[in-house]
Amino acid sequence: MREMGTTLRDDTVVRTEGDGAADVLVGAVQAAGELGLSRSGFARAVQLGLVRTGPPAAGGAARYARAELERLRAAEGWPDALRERVETVAGAEAAEVLGVVPSRFTRLARCGHLTPVGYRINRYRAVVWLYLAAELRGFAAREPGMLSGVAPPADRELMAAKEDLRPRQWRGRHVALLLRRTADPWERAAVLAAVLPDDELREAVPDPAERIVLAALAPPPPYGHPQAPAAAAVALRLLKAGPPEEVHWYRTGLDFALAGARGQSKSTGERGPT
Repeated sequence: MREMGTTLRDDTVVRTEGDGAADVLVGAVQAAGELGLSRSGFARAVQLGLVRTGPPAAGGAARYARAELERLRAAEGWPDALRERVETVAGAEAAEVLGVVPSRFTRLARCGHLTPVGYRINRYRAVVWLYLAAELRGFAAREPGMLSGVAPPADRELMAAKEDLRPRQWRGRHVALLLRRTADPWERAAVLAAVLPDDELREAVPDPAERIVLAALAPPPPYGHPQAPAAAAVALRLLKAGPPEEVHWYRTGLDFALAGARGQSKSTGERGPT
């Protein structure tokens, strides 16, 4: 049997295994410091699955095993290699990393060649997309032909139609990362349900009791999601699928996830994760 030990500090907990081995769990602030990351860099590392989350504290706050931190600290190139993997850039700085002028960078991003890893809302309530610097360097190395010359016909058509694939690209990445972090069918269903517009969700899940379960398990907004109401309203639109084909994709995924979740409930006699 495993049981919780006493809290040593606000962010440190000791869990004791049945054999008496101590497993020290620390909070995000301490974990970030021990890994040599800023708060935002640490949040990005967790988002990307580079840092595995341990059992949560009694209040639900995330905790990280000391063994996990030691694994990362022992990796070749630490801490610089880890920092490089989570470094994000935006706007003119992102264009500079890619080695192109800002207008070409914007076209590449809007046409879906580059996938944002996050966002922030500036004081003008405009979305500022964030990109992993390492991915931009990788794209430049793989696709040198995209960095100069005339835009391909498909890109010209998208720009003429004033299309912007960045929100959809980001949602796809965000959902995929969340799904990778859980194997529980109800939690996976909740991830997919959270991205559907309310009317689509009600149609996909007509049972109000199931919608309550999915809402309770819905993932929190990503790191950097604004708190100010006006900015939060802008960001909230990014969390919901927009184009009909995108909505259909997530509805199909939700139907599949719910089939597994309902099967689990039939076998356990309980609705919700086990």
